[in-house]
Amino acid sequence: MPVPGSLTVYGFWSVRTRQCGPDLRRIRRPPGGNLPDACAYEGLPEIHTNSCDNISQFSVDSITSLESKEPVFIAAGDIRRRLSEQLAQAPTTFRRDPEDPSAVALKEPWEEKVRRIREGSPYGHLPHWRLLSVIVKCGDDLRQELLAYQVLQQLKSIWEQERVPLWIKPYGILVLSSDSGMIEPVVNAVSLHQVKKQSQLSLLDYFLQEHGAPTTEAFLSAQRHFVQSCAGYSVICYLLQVKDRHNGNILLDAEGHIIHIDFGFILSSSPKNLGFETSAFKLTSEFVDVMGGPDGDMFNYYKMLMLQGLIAARKHMDRVLQIVEIMQQGTQLPCFHGSSTLRGLKERFHMSLTEEQLQVLVDQLVDGSMRSLTTKLYDGFQYLTNGIM
Repeated sequence: MPVPGSLTVYGFWSVRTRQCGPDLRRIRRPPGGNLPDACAYEGLPEIHTNSCDNISQFSVDSITSLESKEPVFIAAGDIRRRLSEQLAQAPTTFRRDPEDPSAVALKEPWEEKVRRIREGSPYGHLPHWRLLSVIVKCGDDLRQELLAYQVLQQLKSIWEQERVPLWIKPYGILVLSSDSGMIEPVVNAVSLHQVKKQSQLSLLDYFLQEHGAPTTEAFLSAQRHFVQSCAGYSVICYLLQVKDRHNGNILLDAEGHIIHIDFGFILSSSPKNLGFETSAFKLTSEFVDVMGGPDGDMFNYYKMLMLQGLIAARKHMDRVLQIVEIMQQGTQLPCFHGSSTLRGLKERFHMSLTEEQLQVLVDQLVDGSMRSLTTKLYDGFQYLTNGIM
């Protein structure tokens, strides 16, 4: 007899069309399995049963324990109210913003969120209770996001194999159809936009506020994490030509790492196909300040990591090219616009350059990205049109 358990989904519901229902209703409860106790609150589509209260009907199996065969029915309205009250009581240093309600929820540490929700859940006493987070997307083709995930996962594996201390966070992608799917959220992280809007501080001052004085172990550790992740994503943004790099698409986690999200514009595609962002990657003056300035040791460490990352990546270039080439066959994804996409990617590995020449190239890329006017203009455009700081 299987040990009873419960699975709670902590999700974000993103809907752009009304075509998502048929795709998402393909999800079925496995035999003996349990559906989320929070699905009505989180926006999962209803599955029709004979009961007028679907959530209570779903609760029959998941609430039954080894000690009692009697099911306990819990109304869907009670679940919605309970989760709403828990969210209102969530401990966080961010204030509530009606224009960005997710900031408070995302700032709360994931471990604390799990503990708090489990304490209030009628299923929390079950030994196999788990809380999972998921972003449900409708109206978006996630196959390009899946391509980016596979390339990032491959590069992460390469750097680990070559013992290069670059840090990246590939997040899982589940494609359900050509216009729907699920994304694994990055927990314990908020966007740079939310950081700047909530704290009203520069990035360096925010680091000092969160991690302490520049000489403390906590700050130095967070600074090292920032440099290692910034170098990793700089290499990725250069190789994949990642665009739309405003501060809403760059996260900062509790340990100081930055994480790039939303790979909707890579390789041959860019917003409105204008190719406005001309820098190799995003490297603002605030980023450099966190590293200790352009003359600091950590900034030189950043450039050294970029060089090591490129050397390791080109050593295993075929492993990356194979993923892109396979994905290109028979698809109409916007990132494959034109016939030179694969050739351009291969050229950016610079197989003909010596390591000394590659070092010069890295210095040029870093200097050009630091001084990029289009990066500043694009950030300004996002602020004026979308309020992204």
